Amino acid sequence: NAVSPTETYKRLMAAERILDAAADSMGIDPEDFGKPRVELVDQTGLIHVSLTGPSADEAQARLNALRAAFFGEIEALRSDEINTRELGAGAAIDEYRQSVTETRAEITRLQEETGLISPEQYDALVAETDALARRVDDAAADLAEQTEAVAALERALGLTPELAAATLKLHADTEFAALAEEMSDAAAKLSQARGLYGPRHPKVQAAEAGHDSARGETRARARLLTRLGDGALDLLDLSHVGDRAALLSELVELETARAGLAAEHAALAARLAQARTDRAALIAPAARLEDLQRDFAVAEAVFASAMARTQSSKADLFASYPLVQVLEDPSMPEDPASPRRKLAVAAGGAATMFLFFGMFL
Repeated sequence: NAVSPTETYKRLMAAERILDAAADSMGIDPEDFGKPRVELVDQTGLIHVSLTGPSADEAQARLNALRAAFFGEIEALRSDEINTRELGAGAAIDEYRQSVTETRAEITRLQEETGLISPEQYDALVAETDALARRVDDAAADLAEQTEAVAALERALGLTPELAAATLKLHADTEFAALAEEMSDAAAKLSQARGLYGPRHPKVQAAEAGHDSARGETRARARLLTRLGDGALDLLDLSHVGDRAALLSELVELETARAGLAAEHAALAARLAQARTDRAALIAPAARLEDLQRDFAVAEAVFASAMARTQSSKADLFASYPLVQVLEDPSMPEDPASPRRKLAVAAGGAATMFLFFGMFL
């Protein structure tokens, strides 16, 4: 934009290589070809070219040769410009492509090493960890509440949930129920005998023997059903549970629910610990991956822009050398440029007068 193309072409038409090419095309000596006269028409983009020759046909032929050499040189310059641009752009594009490839390879390596596909995945992990922490807190609160309910019922019944379950299991067995009822009858007889007789009375001793026998059979059946030791059996109520069955069942149900909550809380706590470990390990890779993806996006945009500029530069053939059109072909001169007939006659007449005047003197 800062250089006038007409001035460029004016200089180019007078260049020796164009004149030499035109002279060679006509088979004459470049020194005999002559220098073209190039004139620029003001306020326009027009260029007027004239050239002399030995004859009118020769002058016209020389201008045609000059025009052909000029257009040939213009095409050569345009091709050279495009090739130079492609070489420079090719090196830059190769560098941009290498940058994109290296960044992509580093992203892939980081993804393979850490298993982190995108920064959004890390954000999801953080959100999941926070949600899991809230679930652990809620499970801990529910577990504490359930544990307190179980402890209160244990204190009321004087039994642990395991012994309550064993008691319910025993009294659900018909044989044990019969033995327990027999043991109760023997206990009633023993109590009645002790109320009537002394401790060494035969009836009291017989009642004691019957009660011990019934109690031993009952404990043996209880030991078989519950697999408990003598210490635990001593804590069991082998008599009929009566109205306490509902409370024993409730204690067993509460303990079962508490155990489920405890297992759930332990599993959630383990998951939370693992999630926090993973989150801590992925902080640096997530930041690095985000930087790499941003660099990759920039490199890809630069690469695409360079490719677009290269393609557009190929289409712009007239960037430095605008289009040239011939508005008028080289004309055939009607009169010779020299010698001029009238000037020659006038010069001859003047010379004759000076000759005669000299001879007269």
